[in-house]
Amino acid sequence: MEAIVIGAGVVGLAVARELSLLGKEVLVLEAAKAIGTETSSRNSEIIHAGIYYPTGSLKAQLCVEGKNSLYDYCKVHGIPHRKCGKFIVATDREQLSELENLQINAAENGVSDLKFFTPDEVRAVEPAVKCEGALHSPSTGIVDSHSLMLAYQGEAEDAGALIVLNSPVISGRVEQGNLFLTVGIDDPFEIAASMVINSAGLHATQVARRIKGLKQKDIPPTYFAKGNYYTLVGRPPFSRPIYPIPEKAGLGVHVTVDLAGQVRFGPDVEWIDELNYDVDPTRAECFYTAVRKYYPALEDGAIQPSYSGIRPKIQGPGEDPVDFVIQGPETHGVEGLVNLFGIESPGLTASLPIARLVSVSLGLLQENMCWN
Repeated sequence: MEAIVIGAGVVGLAVARELSLLGKEVLVLEAAKAIGTETSSRNSEIIHAGIYYPTGSLKAQLCVEGKNSLYDYCKVHGIPHRKCGKFIVATDREQLSELENLQINAAENGVSDLKFFTPDEVRAVEPAVKCEGALHSPSTGIVDSHSLMLAYQGEAEDAGALIVLNSPVISGRVEQGNLFLTVGIDDPFEIAASMVINSAGLHATQVARRIKGLKQKDIPPTYFAKGNYYTLVGRPPFSRPIYPIPEKAGLGVHVTVDLAGQVRFGPDVEWIDELNYDVDPTRAECFYTAVRKYYPALEDGAIQPSYSGIRPKIQGPGEDPVDFVIQGPETHGVEGLVNLFGIESPGLTASLPIARLVSVSLGLLQENMCWN
């Protein structure tokens, strides 16, 4: 086998598509019984503009490139999406300077279309929003993440890729220029490949630690940041996403409007030790407090638990955000192996250029081709 991709989330499927279109023989191993059942399908389904991330970071570069690529891809492949824009709101006057800093940072990242709106200008288009001012991001959008994953899967399979479900990777080893993976639980088997891409998302560091020959010092820690969502009952008062000023571990409890017009609030940040997707109804009180800062008309009993997602962080509570880690042979010394660590938001937006950067790391493309 030429290439094995571990994980059939949105990024793993984008990588499989990329490698297949480059003419490689590709096998995708997915532990679950369906594609994209974890982080890829449990998020806000936002096409991010590239506003928040440190200038020069992979998140900034890949998000901006990915946004443009993703809009084009959705148009060509008929994937449901909408470039609806969003507001980032300051709920007190002290936050106005933070909006200015966000606008400067966005411009340095190549996002030059942000515009400041006064409270009256915001109310003219989003009457339910209370703020002291806002940034409007016209290039932010929403997308049907499952349709996107199906499109990536379809292209990969059309180019010869094989996707195998219920196939967890339980161990691996490096030997004589090949990578050997042991797959399955009840009746495990071993398969060899010259290239392995570890895109296991929440389980990426765990998979890496099971590969003999990979130095443990090259594997970062993983922390699970659970994000809970609540659905608004009744008529939607918003026509686009509304975001507060971002916080350290995330972008704050924001408004998401899906393609059907349904309004959700979230995600919050709940640090957990084990994977658990239950939404605790008692967290609602914190949601009311957060949302009423910009939507004071939210009535008691108007929200109900919806779903949750878990972000694979490689920094812990209270620590500064960490960039994507796309770790190839130049870092860990194992030829043909690429580990993808900490691929959280904006991973969906950046999925196409992440896949191209994997090809660069494997020596299949030149680096300047990734930024075309």
